[in-house]
Amino acid sequence: MQIGDALLGDIFTFCSGLYFRGKLTYAHRFAQPPPGFTGVLIITPSRGLLSSESRIGLNELEEFSAVNVDATETRFTIPLQESARSAVSADPACEVVLLGSIATGKYVDALLPVFGERLLFPSEFVGRGDMSRGGLLLRCAAQGVELDYIPTAGAIRKGRHPAKLIAMKTVQITAKIRSPKRQ
Repeated sequence: MQIGDALLGDIFTFCSGLYFRGKLTYAHRFAQPPPGFTGVLIITPSRGLLSSESRIGLNELEEFSAVNVDATETRFTIPLQESARSAVSADPACEVVLLGSIATGKYVDALLPVFGERLLFPSEFVGRGDMSRGGLLLRCAAQGVELDYIPTAGAIRKGRHPAKLIAMKTVQITAKIRSPKRQ
């Protein structure tokens, strides 16, 4: 560990905002990993799947920035597929829920050959943009409601935009500060 290292999940949340915060919060809330295995893995540009609790520093961030996240980029796909195979070996019957983009092939094309029918995604993602998915995931995590998952193989991954999410009611907290009574 170097001075300045931080948790991978925190760094990606900071860089991405609502969308990644939603994915990370939801994943931590509902992950059910096999014993001895981390349940929340993050797809990185050059190191495949890493635990959200992995510590990284400036050197790793510079490495990440040099690799294009694309299904045709072998510096992205080879580490991703190798780490996915390691995950499969931990529990060959384990299902994997992809909370990343499903509309493009950048993740699906690399992961589907490794996970096959076990690669699932929330059906509610179809037609939603990043921010809508992030808001949906945060809302579900807060309410304790897990989404419905469907197999990625053969699924329709692009569709019409669903209705906008209804704004959540927020609670306004008002505080009154007063001085202690003098005696």
